[in-house]
Amino acid sequence: MDKSFHMPIQLKITLLSFVIVAFSILIGGIFIFGNIVSIREDEIGKRSMITAHTIAELPEVQKLVRESEGWTKLNPMIENLRKIHQADYIVVLNNQHIRYSHPVFSQLGTQSKSNDESAAFAEHEYLSKASGELGISVRAFVPILDKENEQIGVVLVGNILPTIPELIMDLKGQIAIILLLTLLFGVCGSWLMARRIKKETFQLEPHEISRMLVERTAAFNAMHEGVIAIDNNQTITIFNEKAKQMLNISGAVIGKNINDIISDTRLPEVLDRTSPIFNQEISVQNRNLLSNRVPIKIADKTIGAVAIFQDRTDVAKLAEELTSVKAFVEALRVQNHEHMNKLHTIAGLIQLGNLDDALQYIFQITEEQEELTRFLTKHIHDDNLVGLLLSKISLGRELGIELIMDKHTKLDRFPNDMDHHDFVLIIGNLIENSFAAFKHLSEEPKQVYLSIYQDEQHCQIVLEDNGSGIPEEIHKDIFEYGFTTKGAEGSGIGLYLIDQIVKKANGEMSFTTRLNEGTSFFLSFPMHDIEENQND
Repeated sequence: MDKSFHMPIQLKITLLSFVIVAFSILIGGIFIFGNIVSIREDEIGKRSMITAHTIAELPEVQKLVRESEGWTKLNPMIENLRKIHQADYIVVLNNQHIRYSHPVFSQLGTQSKSNDESAAFAEHEYLSKASGELGISVRAFVPILDKENEQIGVVLVGNILPTIPELIMDLKGQIAIILLLTLLFGVCGSWLMARRIKKETFQLEPHEISRMLVERTAAFNAMHEGVIAIDNNQTITIFNEKAKQMLNISGAVIGKNINDIISDTRLPEVLDRTSPIFNQEISVQNRNLLSNRVPIKIADKTIGAVAIFQDRTDVAKLAEELTSVKAFVEALRVQNHEHMNKLHTIAGLIQLGNLDDALQYIFQITEEQEELTRFLTKHIHDDNLVGLLLSKISLGRELGIELIMDKHTKLDRFPNDMDHHDFVLIIGNLIENSFAAFKHLSEEPKQVYLSIYQDEQHCQIVLEDNGSGIPEEIHKDIFEYGFTTKGAEGSGIGLYLIDQIVKKANGEMSFTTRLNEGTSFFLSFPMHDIEENQND
């Protein structure tokens, strides 16, 4: 017993979706924060540049930057402006790079030796980034020009860029709402999708579906019948090993179109039907198959079709057993009874001393049997059919029915697509039905006439009786599977099987009947395939 733990698929899908959503949020957050940092950097740079321009254009700044030790008056003013403009630091330099304002008081009056301020003393304004003890800062450089547009100094305004943790803290409310809503909808959506999948898989878990698939495949391959199934697109979903053997197909066929594998397939016909087709004899891949074809439906919607079929050779043997083997057994019983009667007759003649009459009687019955046997073996070149006819003639004598063979009977070979199994089934069932037609009749004589004739073009079978006939109201039903007037279990397949053989061999069958006067059946089969005749 498998005791391994299997996580439910609903939980698997929910966890997987949760991880995917969380990962997507993480990746998206990285890009979003990158954009936020870039936007914040541009915003700080613009603000720094505006502040630097404002300070550089102040007359007081332009005046004090020219004075010796003007920083004593300029630095307090710049510090107030820094607070107003919310700058982190502001540095004012004269043309000699002397600091006239600085956040560190001790730096006032000292010379700046920074490398990135040289361009500002060439009347260029620009932004730059620098890393310091407080972090990375964006600095705006703007030259100070007097009224004659001569440069007299430089204003440097710097602002520290916020760090990622600081940005997260600033946006923690929005981030929390986004995470909560995203995960909530992601988990709920995953749960609903998982529940839907469970419903569509009949509440089965993946390991259960896998086990069922393995078991189903093993069961199909163990079947004696061929099994083929297709979906609505005529794509093969099942093709067991027995079907491959019957149709001489090798290799993988699952997932391929059935028309590419079996060009003369009849299975797609069922997709357009609302009812199954049972026990139909069809020809596929030059093989005669007895097929059951059933549409596969879910909620009254056809989603595919399945065919279960047998090689007709096995079925024909079974049919022969049903129609002729029982007849042979019955014939042996009848012959035994008939011989007992004849022996009693001979014994009685001997006891009466009529030896010549007894001998003559023996010669007569022997000659009759030998003559009948010679006639059948000469005109019918198939021992199975000869044996069937001998048994039916003997059975007829037992029942008081005379089975008359046409003296022109001839059968050298069977038509295409037919064999001795077909003929045994056809003739055996026709004779049995004729015998049954005398069941409730007492009039004499009771006769059944049988003619089998075959030439180069056609093979014809004619059977006539003077029995009770077939009522008109059941004419259309007598060839239906299971229909019978005998009331016996297992009856109702004889004429159905005959009709299937006639259709398979492209033959024709008709009958005429009159109540209490008898019935005549006429069957005709072409000796060659229709296509062969057309080519000829």
